[in-house]
Amino acid sequence: MGQNMAYERRFPTCPLIPMFVDSDTVNEFKSEDGAIHVIERRCKLDIDAPRLLKKIAGVDYVYFVQKNSLNSRERTLHIEAHNETFSNRVIITEHCCYTVSAQHLGKDVHPENEDWTCFEQSASLDIKSFFGFESTVEKIAMKQYTSNIKKGKEIIEYYLRQLEEEGITFVPRWTPPSIAPSSETSSLCKKQAASLALVVPDAAQAEGLGSEALGSPSGPPEPGAGTPDDKLDADYIKRYLGDLTPLQESCLIRLRQWLQETHKGKIPKDEHILRFLRARDFNIDKAREIMCQSLTWRKQHQVDYILETWSPPQVLQDYYAGGWHHHDKDGRPLYVLRLGQMDTKGLVRALGEEALLRYVLSINEEGLRRCEENTKVFGRPISSWTCLVDLEGLNMRHLWRPGVKALLRIIEVVEANYPETLGRLLILRAPRVFPVLWTLVSPFIDDNTRRKFLIYAGNDYQGPGGLLDYIDKEIIPDFLSGECMCEVPEGGLVPKSLYRTAEELENEDLRLWTETIYQSASVFKGAPHEILIQIVDASSVITWDFDVCKGDIVFNIYHSKRSPQPPKKDSLGAHSITSPGGNNVQLIDRVWQLGRDYSMVESPLICKEGESVQGSHVTRWPGFYILQWRFHSMPACAATNLPRVDDVLASLQVSSHKCKVMYYTEVIGSEDFRGSMTSLESSHSGFSQLSAATTSSSQSQSSSMISRWRFC
Repeated sequence: MGQNMAYERRFPTCPLIPMFVDSDTVNEFKSEDGAIHVIERRCKLDIDAPRLLKKIAGVDYVYFVQKNSLNSRERTLHIEAHNETFSNRVIITEHCCYTVSAQHLGKDVHPENEDWTCFEQSASLDIKSFFGFESTVEKIAMKQYTSNIKKGKEIIEYYLRQLEEEGITFVPRWTPPSIAPSSETSSLCKKQAASLALVVPDAAQAEGLGSEALGSPSGPPEPGAGTPDDKLDADYIKRYLGDLTPLQESCLIRLRQWLQETHKGKIPKDEHILRFLRARDFNIDKAREIMCQSLTWRKQHQVDYILETWSPPQVLQDYYAGGWHHHDKDGRPLYVLRLGQMDTKGLVRALGEEALLRYVLSINEEGLRRCEENTKVFGRPISSWTCLVDLEGLNMRHLWRPGVKALLRIIEVVEANYPETLGRLLILRAPRVFPVLWTLVSPFIDDNTRRKFLIYAGNDYQGPGGLLDYIDKEIIPDFLSGECMCEVPEGGLVPKSLYRTAEELENEDLRLWTETIYQSASVFKGAPHEILIQIVDASSVITWDFDVCKGDIVFNIYHSKRSPQPPKKDSLGAHSITSPGGNNVQLIDRVWQLGRDYSMVESPLICKEGESVQGSHVTRWPGFYILQWRFHSMPACAATNLPRVDDVLASLQVSSHKCKVMYYTEVIGSEDFRGSMTSLESSHSGFSQLSAATTSSSQSQSSSMISRWRFC
């Protein structure tokens, strides 16, 4: 088909589609007779979306998986595409079909010209949740789809003309190669037998065809590996898989058979395939989509070998308050997490998101291994584990926004690649601030998973319907007034001496995410560091979190109706300094006057060395906001003091006149707080409940909320 030759020229990139950045071939299959050719690609797209939306979503590009299925025998080309990025929140599917008349199959696109081609296109969009921007995403998707329809015909005609210019004006039809009858007959019989096993829900037939249909090895398998010879035996199902209806059993066979025919690499065990099927209510097409995405992800990041090749850093072993602890009454492995005792910010600052995510992945891989072990021990299928989360000690400090953002991203990865592994989640001693955290996190958790949550406030877990209904008395941890000594680390504050710089986190060898949270900057006497934030809509919320690593600084927020001039890299005194210790950027021009060209929207905040500061500001006007960190000396410099070249040069020579900060900022529409802003402000006194190892002070104003603490 000439259309297929033209279509394939769009890859790996297409100059006619600027948003199409790149593509990689994930899977490819060709039938022995050459009639069927299936190519699956992973495509990288630069969607035309608002910069603010991309920043909130945490991505610059989105990825789609596209499968092209060419059937030369029937003269059809089917193109299927679905989104890989944010597939838990938005489901986008598109289907295109090129069909040429095939009279020998009784198909006529046009009665007078059998070489005419029929083109059909359809798409669907299902938005579950997207940070409160559901309507915006819908508009972007509709705009993109309309644009694709208009350009699709132009692009295919462009490449057809290109083929004509190269002298290719005719593509001969496919003809079947000569195959020995015995081989063809044998292959046909096998396909018919396999189809019969899938269509006729008869246990005797299924048992007889199971091994061949799934490629099971002959003879008994090694314990814990491979698949038994009597794969569809009722005993095997009861022992390893659990109760399955004939339809569910058929779905399992079909999905495994498809994987064996198309997937290059390790085929998951039946138990894991069933998890994906259950996660999509045994819809084979949907289960196949998410499983293919997961298999590609596992291969890309070598997740299958994480337990053998990766050891958690000592910081995690000492301060991550979680670990495995026996099993529940149903035989599920029990994981205990003392979240209220964990220094989330300290772990992120000491390790970065990469190490935390890798550690969570290793926990899930260990959970899968323990499920297999418990299946052998208890003689019945154990496919999930129970998680016990103790929230005693949870307070406003745990609602640190970069930490919540990291948590949401981890949840997204786990939900996509370990479906139906959480059997039950027991949340104990939920404090007053828990509803705020739940409001932020719950929209990103699958509905099926949410139904497995049991939440207990205070000591309610000790009463009827509490912990004893799910865990034997003799293994209830000691910190929950139980009799069993729990070896889970107690957590505690991570020493600031273990914190790493943004540069160190950026240079990680193994990366699952592409960006770090924090940036570092140097502040000199006479040379503040400033960042520019443009606000389009009033009532947006600017949030920040920074640590004063060296020296004392003054933090200011300014507003201007006009944009400052961009920093000049070659002008030391005017705007920009790059030093070994970090970057220094100055935006406020020295000819600007406070009160005329720009205004102060918050009172200056003096921050001492070693302090951590979090805060937010609800903007009143659109325009340009400047966050400034300025060197603090006694007496404090006036706000109108402006940097001079000689001051900057002198400050570079005097180490005592240098400060260093690490900061994180984010801009979010106020509606995306989903009501949590009011809760945060009303619960501000929760900072007084910090552990005795911290001291706190706060400053609250009508349009902002700032908190800080110093570790002793």
